[in-house]
Amino acid sequence: MVSLNQSALDVISPVLANPRLYGVHVEAGPKGVTFLDFGIDVPGGYPAAMIFSRACLAGMGEVGISSVDYNSISLPTVNVSVALPALSCMASQYAGWAISQDTYFAMGSGPARALKADEKIFEEINHKETSKVAVLCLETGKKPSEEVVDYILRKIGGSLDELYLLMAPTSSITGSVQVSARVVETAVHKMHEIGFTLSQITAGCGSAPIAPVHPDALEAIGRTNDCVLYGGVAHMTVDCDDAYIKEKIIQIPSSSSSDYGQTFRELYSEYGDFYNIDPLLFSPARITVANARSGKFFSAGSIDPHMLSKSFGIKK
Repeated sequence: MVSLNQSALDVISPVLANPRLYGVHVEAGPKGVTFLDFGIDVPGGYPAAMIFSRACLAGMGEVGISSVDYNSISLPTVNVSVALPALSCMASQYAGWAISQDTYFAMGSGPARALKADEKIFEEINHKETSKVAVLCLETGKKPSEEVVDYILRKIGGSLDELYLLMAPTSSITGSVQVSARVVETAVHKMHEIGFTLSQITAGCGSAPIAPVHPDALEAIGRTNDCVLYGGVAHMTVDCDDAYIKEKIIQIPSSSSSDYGQTFRELYSEYGDFYNIDPLLFSPARITVANARSGKFFSAGSIDPHMLSKSFGIKK
C-alpha cells in the first residue's frame, strides 16, 4: 500500500535539511511536532510554495511555475500533474478538515487526513493509513497552540513518532501558489459530486494563474479562488462511456453555477458566509476530458481574463 505520509515527508526533507535556503522557518514543538512556517512570519517564496503544494499532494504529483498571458495580462501560472487522482487529490490535497478550536481556525489538507479517515470520501477510496509519521498542511495565519496540537493528535489517533505541521496564510506567496495548485483537485471533486466515480478518473493535469499577494486575508481568499474559477484549466483522462461524458461535461466548469460571473469577494459580501456560496461553483474555468476507452475528446467552459482583472483590481 502507498504510504501517503511517508511520501510527503520525502517531499519536505530538503526544507527540513536547509530551511533558510527556502525562506522557511522550522521549529521543534511539543510532543514530537515540528512546525514549518512557509509564510506567517517569513517571506517564503516560489520554491517553498512548490514544495508545500507537492506535500499537499503527498508527493504524487508534479508542480511547476511558468508565465502566461491572459489577454495581455502576464501572470505567473502554476502547472500541476497528478498520479492516482483519488489518492493524491481526494485522500490528500483536498482541504476536507476544518480545524476549529476556540479562537483558532485552519483548513487542513495533506496526507494526515488519511490517518483520521473519518470524512465520507474515504469510504469510497477505501484508504486508511497507519503511520509513525504524519504531514498536515494548514491554511492559517497563526501557529496552533499546544491545545490545538493535542486536538490534532487525538483526531489522527495511533502512536506517532513525528507530526509535521506545514503552515501558510492565504495572504502569502505559498498561499497563492498552493490554492492555484488545487486546480486538478477541484476538477476531480466536481466530477465526483456530479456522478463520476473516482475509479473512472485515471489521470489529470492543469494550470491556473497565481494570484498577486494581498495583505488582507479576505481579499487574498477572493483572489486565489478567482484564479481557479476564472483562470483554471484542467485536462482529465477518464475511462467510461462517451454518452456519460456528453451528458455531464457542461456541469463541470465553474460557469455551470448560478453564482458564476461575480468575483469571490463580491459573493462573500452578498452571502456573508463562505458556505452559503453555491458549492458547484468551485471548479476550473475550463475542462477538457479525454476518454481512454474510446479515444474521444470533450471540452466545456472558458477562461475569463476580464474577471481576473476585476478580481486583482487591474485597470487597463
